[in-house]
Amino acid sequence: MPVSSVIFDIGRVLYDWDPRFLYERLIPRGEALESFLRDVVTHDWHFQHDAGRDFADTSAELVALYPQHADLIAVWGPSFGDTIPGPIRGMHELAARLDDAGVPLFAITNFSHEFFPPFRAKEAALFDRFRDIVVSGEEKLVKPDATIYRLALDRFGIDAGDAVFIDDNAANVAGAQAVGLTAILFTGVDDLLPRLRALGLPA
Repeated sequence: MPVSSVIFDIGRVLYDWDPRFLYERLIPRGEALESFLRDVVTHDWHFQHDAGRDFADTSAELVALYPQHADLIAVWGPSFGDTIPGPIRGMHELAARLDDAGVPLFAITNFSHEFFPPFRAKEAALFDRFRDIVVSGEEKLVKPDATIYRLALDRFGIDAGDAVFIDDNAANVAGAQAVGLTAILFTGVDDLLPRLRALGLPA
């Protein structure tokens, strides 16, 4: 049976995301920038926000380790939106086509409970098309933990076999498949469209 609903990841599927977009405005390009991104505001450090920790706590801990970078670390929270420069090519148009055709849209995102609400409000033109969005930081559950997929399916009111999940992270795709979802590793809109059409969706 063809799937009837689409569940999107957000970062690097619907919107580009990279801390570099923020910090290359604040640190001259070169080794100082590269070492700051590699050693200080690491993805592992940021993953704590996705898991539900408050920026006030994580930043205080990081400043204790790198006091010389206190001002730059402090920028992360209030300027997090600057790490998201804009949409991924073709993906907002795809979401609009699916929604206009009556396909239910949902999302499961690893995103901070503090950073997501202002971003969602800013991007209401897209997110108002979604029937529900599960945010990891709000649930204190993160992909690829099976629990977040099961929670999402229960909240969305759909069966795993009725939906396709799209994510740029192979581990998250595998986690979705483990609970019975059809899942696609996102590499770009040109690869995604024929795969959705093969599932019977009006992409």
